[in-house]
Amino acid sequence: MPTVLVTSSNRGIGREFVRQYAAEGWRVLAACRHPEEAADELRRFGEDVRPIAMDVTDLASVEAVAREDDEPVDLLLNTAGIIGQGDDSPGKVNYAEWSRVLDVNTLGPVRVLDAFADRLAAAGSAKAIALTSGMGSIGDVGSGAVMMYRTSKAALNMAMRARALQLKPRGIIVAVINPGWVRTDMGGSGATISPEQSVSAMRGIIEGLLPEQAGSFLNWRGGTYPW
Repeated sequence: MPTVLVTSSNRGIGREFVRQYAAEGWRVLAACRHPEEAADELRRFGEDVRPIAMDVTDLASVEAVAREDDEPVDLLLNTAGIIGQGDDSPGKVNYAEWSRVLDVNTLGPVRVLDAFADRLAAAGSAKAIALTSGMGSIGDVGSGAVMMYRTSKAALNMAMRARALQLKPRGIIVAVINPGWVRTDMGGSGATISPEQSVSAMRGIIEGLLPEQAGSFLNWRGGTYPW
């Protein structure tokens, strides 16, 4: 039975990944900061769903989970993310908030990937996916709004591309995928894509990822973005 680790598994896209992979017979490690608040719902997705406490901003928390056992992890899905301050135009930047956005969106996925690298390598042909955004594309930027979020995702893209080069020799394919504009707490009710649509499409992309695609910046339909 393959194993997938999903961060931010209690809401939105993360929760939908848990639901769909559990339905496909995967063992799911459903990580979130307060699993007790969502444990009953997560367990209803299947008997092989295990809610676990993990805070991606706390290295000790992440490493403690990684050390719990040495069972291989076939797939890592870093889905945790926040959008941060609404107006971060010149003169209005809350630098503490910017640091928090970077901590969650950029450093968090690196903490988790690094902590679980050995367990991913043990699986052979494992994959590690971080959810990004088209807003993280410097080549495609059309607005200066939401600078905090944009910079966090651009930095995430670079971090994952660097890790892709470093982990490919260990049999781990690292890539970033933009899930699209999804109807979640972050995306809002006006978003054009349902979590079910986005996750189903991304699962197909993930399944088909080849070693030569390590470091790719993809969208939920499988297309690529300019860096």
